[in-house]
Amino acid sequence: MKNNEFDFIIIGAGGAGLAAAMYGARLGLKTLCLGHSHGSEMPLGGVITTTNVVENYPGFIRLTGTELADKLIEHAKSYDLVTLKEEKVDEVKKDKSDFVVKTSETEYKGKTILFATGTKWRKLDVPGSKEFENKGVAYCALCDAPFYKNKTVAVVGGSDSAVKDAMVVAEHAKKVYIIYRGEKIRPEPINYDRVTKNKKIEIINNTNITEIKGKQFVERVVLDKPYNGNKELELQGVFIAIGHIIISDLAKTIGIKTNEKGEIILDHKTSETNIQGAFAAGDVTDKPFKQLITGVADGCTAAFSAYEYISKNNLK
Repeated sequence: MKNNEFDFIIIGAGGAGLAAAMYGARLGLKTLCLGHSHGSEMPLGGVITTTNVVENYPGFIRLTGTELADKLIEHAKSYDLVTLKEEKVDEVKKDKSDFVVKTSETEYKGKTILFATGTKWRKLDVPGSKEFENKGVAYCALCDAPFYKNKTVAVVGGSDSAVKDAMVVAEHAKKVYIIYRGEKIRPEPINYDRVTKNKKIEIINNTNITEIKGKQFVERVVLDKPYNGNKELELQGVFIAIGHIIISDLAKTIGIKTNEKGEIILDHKTSETNIQGAFAAGDVTDKPFKQLITGVADGCTAAFSAYEYISKNNLK
């Protein structure tokens, strides 16, 4: 087998991709795992690297997302059959029974392929949002919260992720507003208790930001309804936590079916897509409950299914 030919090519190096790489190697598959998939903004390790505290991954009572990601990366790299590269994937093609993956650096050929491409942050589409990115508008609380020490900031969103972001920012900022368009924020119960007991955090429900203003940096936001008698709220930072966009464009180009959300439709018993030899795992799929551990499970299943596909078709 040539240097650029593999049994199993994985696009995406988050938890799902890294777990698949480990299992692929354990099953004797020459495996390539590529980070920075088309459209992804996440580093190696994936979205878990933006989580401050992880308390729901078996075997670890409490650790940071970065620490957990580092352990997954180290584990994957420990296998000789795994090649882990940070290359942006530009194109995927089907060539007879093989898959051709073109990156920013070169071209690879694989007998099977796994899409573990995950998601990217959904942007807030209001005036000033794009202009003030990295000038007060941020998407990663864990990365950027320390820059807002003793400042006033807002977190936009009402999900569990938004609430956890607010608690991370509150470790540094003097005041944090959670601004949510719905009736009530909807985090996990344990995080709801934590955020409502945090005196630095104030929740503004049934409200949208319509504009972000400032000169060189963010200075205030405009709300669609008055809060404490004023439609403008003075602050120095806005963290956007309104969900993610599915990164499935590469999969679609080879005919893989997706649902109305853009999620790859899976056989959840095997992690197979509608294209033979092509699999998917993690947040890019139509699995309803998305956690690191469920993505890891999908990745392991995909690796085993790829091994069976190769064996059954005498491709080894």
